[in-house]
Amino acid sequence: MDVLAQYIYLISVVLFVLGLKGLSHPESAKRGNFLAASGMVLAILISIITPMEGDHGNYAWIFGALAIGGGIGFVAAQRVLLTKMPELVSLFNGFGGACSMLIAALELQQYTPNSGNTAQLIIIILALLIGGISFTGSIIAYGKLDGFVKNTFKLPAPQIFNLVLLVGYLALGAWMVMQDGNVPVGLGIGLIALAMLYGVTFVTPIGGGDMPVVISLLNSFTGLAAAAAGLIYGNQVMIVGGILVGAAGTILTILMCDAMNRSLLNVIIGDFGAKAAGGGSSRDEVVKEANVADVSIQLKYGQKAIIVPGYGLAVAQAQHICHEVDKILSDEGVQVKYAIHPVAGRMPGHMNVLLAEAGVDYDKLLELEDANAEFTSTDIVLVIGANDVVNPSALDDPSSPLFGMPVLEVEKAKSVVVFKRSMRPGYSGVQNPLFFGDRTRMLFGDAKASLNKIKDELANA
Repeated sequence: MDVLAQYIYLISVVLFVLGLKGLSHPESAKRGNFLAASGMVLAILISIITPMEGDHGNYAWIFGALAIGGGIGFVAAQRVLLTKMPELVSLFNGFGGACSMLIAALELQQYTPNSGNTAQLIIIILALLIGGISFTGSIIAYGKLDGFVKNTFKLPAPQIFNLVLLVGYLALGAWMVMQDGNVPVGLGIGLIALAMLYGVTFVTPIGGGDMPVVISLLNSFTGLAAAAAGLIYGNQVMIVGGILVGAAGTILTILMCDAMNRSLLNVIIGDFGAKAAGGGSSRDEVVKEANVADVSIQLKYGQKAIIVPGYGLAVAQAQHICHEVDKILSDEGVQVKYAIHPVAGRMPGHMNVLLAEAGVDYDKLLELEDANAEFTSTDIVLVIGANDVVNPSALDDPSSPLFGMPVLEVEKAKSVVVFKRSMRPGYSGVQNPLFFGDRTRMLFGDAKASLNKIKDELANA
């Protein structure tokens, strides 16, 4: 049975890898998700079946918990809005960290003092730390994204406070290893409390604008915690699966930092997005308003249009009507494309998923470099709900917190129309000089309602 289990674990790992590969392209993403999920089902089933030796007393609890947890996850995933997907990812990620933390806590409680198994004890202590950070940190990140955790509470010298906590945890853990686990139960509980507290204080000082990067980083932590739990039990599929998650989360975190032209250290200690910040602008702050009729005429008689989707598009649930406008223009011979910034929305791929849901052809989506190369030959750009990712201060204002961040250079187009409800700045709190640009006009109102009016104008023209 053990040999069979190892072969099935190997199949599960292969399915994980094939699933990750499938997720690299929208056309294969559904199949990739199915393969990865199938691998997880196989791994769970064989992990449950292998230890059966006649005592089935715990299996009612195990399958009951699987049914309840799986049911909650299924319903949550079915009902969540795409605008709330980052929050759901953060919450699920936190529960993964909690699972690893609880496994480590149980093994710490059952550890036999003076057994000489020092490596096992070190792994348990590290799994506690990483799992605790991932759990409470993800909950705080979820709260910041959802808006119920505010930046009003400020730790005094948070970086120093966090360093003291981390050193304290590591010192206590090292002392427990030196004692080979022969310590009071209260110290073990203190270790768990320190890990969870550090997760809170680690994420609390970081601004809301950086939460997508933090979620990605915490996701990699959860993978490492799962791998550590796998080491505790000698479970190969947990080790490999955890390493895959940890590596994917780390790579994604690096890519997001590159997309913002910032280091991970700067994200963690920079407090970016925690408070409003205004970059200076040498432009006269005069807003020119657009009307639906003028925008419709420009679209109809233009040769090339680029749509820049942002979080506002997702909030307005305007992706379907946007695609309908796209189809009308394409039928009229207008070339329509979409410019996607790597950190548009609240997480990488957010806009891609949103547009895929509406049926937009993936070949129409342009990455940042390709889009910037095409703006100069574009007749009109529609910026729908995007803000920071089209802010020219990132290019020409060294005083701006966004300076150096690669942005979509929509100002190069012949005409820019920005869909917004108001003149409020974006998620970072930084004012956008694009709104006052010579070629920019603002179309105020709900994006979905505005696009519906444009669609009617185009259809009746």
